[in-house]
Amino acid sequence: MARDALASLRAGCSFASLSAGFYTRVAPRPLRNPRLLHASPDAAALIGLDAEALQTPAFLALCSGDGRLADIAPLATVYSGHQFGVWAGQLGDGRAHLLGDVRTPGGTWEIQLKGSGRTPYSRMGDGWAVLRSSVREYLASEAMAGLGIPTTRALALVASDDPVMRESAETAAVVTRLAPSFVRFGHFEHWGHSHHEQKALLEHVIALGYPECRERAAGRMDPAATACRLLTEVSRRTAHLMARWLLAGFCHGVMNTDNMSILGLTLDYGPYGFMDAFQANHICNHSDTAGRYAWNAQPAVARWNLYRLAGSLMVLGCEAPALETCLASFEAEFLAAYRAGLARKLGLDAWQPEDAALEDDWWALLHVQRADFTLAFRRLAEADQDAGAWLALFPDPAPARAWLDRYLVRRTGQGGDAPARRAAMLRANPLYVLRNHLAQRAIEAAQRHDATEIDHLLTVLRDPYTERPGFEFYARPPAADARAVPVSCSS
Repeated sequence: MARDALASLRAGCSFASLSAGFYTRVAPRPLRNPRLLHASPDAAALIGLDAEALQTPAFLALCSGDGRLADIAPLATVYSGHQFGVWAGQLGDGRAHLLGDVRTPGGTWEIQLKGSGRTPYSRMGDGWAVLRSSVREYLASEAMAGLGIPTTRALALVASDDPVMRESAETAAVVTRLAPSFVRFGHFEHWGHSHHEQKALLEHVIALGYPECRERAAGRMDPAATACRLLTEVSRRTAHLMARWLLAGFCHGVMNTDNMSILGLTLDYGPYGFMDAFQANHICNHSDTAGRYAWNAQPAVARWNLYRLAGSLMVLGCEAPALETCLASFEAEFLAAYRAGLARKLGLDAWQPEDAALEDDWWALLHVQRADFTLAFRRLAEADQDAGAWLALFPDPAPARAWLDRYLVRRTGQGGDAPARRAAMLRANPLYVLRNHLAQRAIEAAQRHDATEIDHLLTVLRDPYTERPGFEFYARPPAADARAVPVSCSS
């Protein structure tokens, strides 16, 4: 199978069915002397490739920019967007190439290279990606999938010794990404003044991922009604995504509208971070000097971005009051998903209004004492039997003990089987997350042509809820005296 695996894929390119104004045909820049640093069997299975196929020269050629998917000409798409709250005008795939899509029994998956060279949308960029940022994206994509958070996927990581200049000299790499679609809010913003193109984009997205949102009038799609249905569902998916981010301690770091997926996926991993010591206003992106994309600001930013998407749909005949109605449920959807998820993490059968005070005091306790986000939730599952391990996370255990006493009264008061509840809490609270110092460790090994740390991380991150003997190091927060790993928009 391996030799013919790529050729046997049911490949096409549905995005290319849109008119030429949506994209530019442009070839990737192949890496010189590429080497396959890593490939994800889990991601490969999504498009019908087995482990043997990942070791073939044809697979390496495809993922290094030197191959083609069924002789399809690669393309880069155009979009626009707001960056840090400011209209940035035309943007686009400045260093990404869409190779096509693969149709499978489980749906269609687009295959895209990131870091694969300049396109007409590169602006001042060189179109390349460095190994450092590519390792981070590769790991984060698969880590989020392991957590059950909607995300693009990472199929392969190819490295080379090609030099790339950033703050200092680095080496080049390409990540091969998978998604049902890479369409962003920014694609709709780009066509916000063109009825014909916006309608065509709407039809493409509806056919691809939202057939239930199609509204008809006189036997044809009603663009305005369909757009409103779409906006309602995108708003719902985005609200649920924000709840999942917060409950995982995840910060995206650069929630520009051009980084928001129309399918409600986590898209574009740059200066992201999973929190260690909890701070409600934690900023993971050193470029975000004003804290626009702090952990606790993410739901509000998502809603702001949805309003920008809504504005772009007015060209289809959508009236402002109708669009407002579509967005009105965002807060309720977010709160319902957030509270249901938090109840699972806390081992509560259902969220009760009186739990709000317990919740507020929980976050305040973690914030004041800078307790580790992941371990504070994880060890809470067994705090009724081993309070010492949980209390050890807090420099001042007295306030923690007081909160724990209130919490245990609430938890035991609901009845139920205690062992089953502990097991459910362990299934809701990961032991392993992609902490920055762990990603940095993998980066430094990869720079020595060693993928061992990537292997180790993916072993625990693909099922982060199950404790694995011998991998204790990967569950620990960074040492107290460890140097912080800075990440910015160049990461």
